Amino acid sequence: MKKEGVHWKVFLQAVVTIALPIALQNFLSTTASMVDTIMIGSMGELSVAAVGICSQISSLFFSCYFGFAGGGLLFFAQYWGAKNEKGINRTFGLSMALMLLVGLGFGAMAVGKPDFLLSVYTDKENIIRVAIPYIRIVGFAYPIQVLGVIISFLLRATERVKVPLLSSLAALVTNFVLNWILIYGRFGMPKMGAAGAAVGTLVSALVNLCILTAFVLRDKRTVALHLSEMFSWGDGFAKVYLSKCFPILCNELFYGIGQMLINVVIGRQSESAIAAMAAFRVLEGFVFAFFGGLADASSVVVGKEIGAGRHMRGYQYVKRFAILCPAITFCICLTGLGLNRPLLSLFGLGPEALEYGKYMILIYLAAGTIRTCNYIMNTCYRAGGEAVFGTVLEITCLFAISVPATWIAGMVLHLPFLAVFSFLYTDELIRLIFEVWYTRTGRWVKPVTEEGRLALPDFWEQMGQRRRTVS
Repeated sequence: MKKEGVHWKVFLQAVVTIALPIALQNFLSTTASMVDTIMIGSMGELSVAAVGICSQISSLFFSCYFGFAGGGLLFFAQYWGAKNEKGINRTFGLSMALMLLVGLGFGAMAVGKPDFLLSVYTDKENIIRVAIPYIRIVGFAYPIQVLGVIISFLLRATERVKVPLLSSLAALVTNFVLNWILIYGRFGMPKMGAAGAAVGTLVSALVNLCILTAFVLRDKRTVALHLSEMFSWGDGFAKVYLSKCFPILCNELFYGIGQMLINVVIGRQSESAIAAMAAFRVLEGFVFAFFGGLADASSVVVGKEIGAGRHMRGYQYVKRFAILCPAITFCICLTGLGLNRPLLSLFGLGPEALEYGKYMILIYLAAGTIRTCNYIMNTCYRAGGEAVFGTVLEITCLFAISVPATWIAGMVLHLPFLAVFSFLYTDELIRLIFEVWYTRTGRWVKPVTEEGRLALPDFWEQMGQRRRTVS
């Protein structure tokens, strides 16, 4: 049987029409959350370090809810390919309920026990003192942010990519304007510093949610949401959903814990190192935002093909995304390395921190490119219905290699900061070898739709393998 391929022209058309808007929307969303760190730079290294520590708490929050968001995107994309509107409704309702539960829990901790959360990440009392007002206000934004994320994922998966892009742009502008007014005390407003940046984050989250909600309720031609279907989780649906989400949730949660342990090591370095790390995380976040958006787009494209039973097309899309996205990341990092001085100067860093930042970007030029390739392939496995392999591989490598290496370097051997930093990405190359092999096998194709299951025998015949059953 002749294999059904995807020509590069068709692939690039999908990139331009679907992937690029999603990548830009993700970029804008992440930019809005990082504007705080950039604009607070004029307040000095202490404020930059404080906001950076709070961003690490937000990253842990992201890790705790993204398992449900990633699982939701898997089901959205495959049900969209199969034109199953009821399945989309049920997925949206269950994902929203679980994510909101996480958002309320983290919000309560950030508002009620900010000193406890911050003390986990750093032992510097002066940083904690500046960070407490910021994290308390941002805590109110957490439930709002998760609602915006799940609505945005619904729109992405159903190929309505312009609205999330516009809402993210509106949120970014709102955040920037409010930060400019409240951080520096413009137009007679009090000079709030870091707390002013937090208010900007909260209001921009509300703006984003209002725009997305208004559109998704108004547009009933593509997918109409019905309360009766959104909360109808019988017939084993919740069990299937949770079985797919659980590995993703474990992946994100344990990854977040691993990063927390690494951040504990970083938080025990000098204040210049902590400030440099906060600035680097912002720049890394810009890179991650763009290729993370491409990864989400690959989920939409691959999941739609798998859900519709066009498995070989989905397989070809994965291979092409795994080539394109690392190439883009390398170019972005190379540009950042060339512009390291003006970029890092935005954060008000001192000479020592600026020197740290330059070499951190150089290390990430190689590490980030490999990391992108791993991330894209793991995301595509999830879109195809397989979430276990990538989870086990990533968490095993993280806790067997990166975390202990970084901990020993920083907490036991007390090596210089850049030597400690160099151990952060030591697991990526090993993961790449295994993921390239697994991608080529096609074993990650495990549809959740009936159309996808019926097409499996033809796919295995095209792959030249024995017929497999889907779990």
